[in-house]
Amino acid sequence: MCLAIPGKILDTHDHDGTRAGRVQFGGIVRQVCLDFVPEAVVGDYVMVHVGFAISRVDTEEAERTYKLLEEMGALEDELPKLDETPSPSPH
Repeated sequence: MCLAIPGKILDTHDHDGTRAGRVQFGGIVRQVCLDFVPEAVVGDYVMVHVGFAISRVDTEEAERTYKLLEEMGALEDELPKLDETPSPSPH
């Protein structure tokens, strides 16, 4: 099952022409593609699905969602590996 996971943007950078950043999910940090959320900045929470940030979300919603996913034990299986950088979208 694939879920969108909320995470906080720690930093942003260019990765071979793709906007990327380190995003924190609780105590876990992963590399995420930020191309689909150009308005997102450091400190924002984003919903991440298979390594791509797909929307911004407010802090309260992110914390509520994260808590539910944590209680379900669904976090570890859904997060991409730190060294995996998603490929840019083909469009």
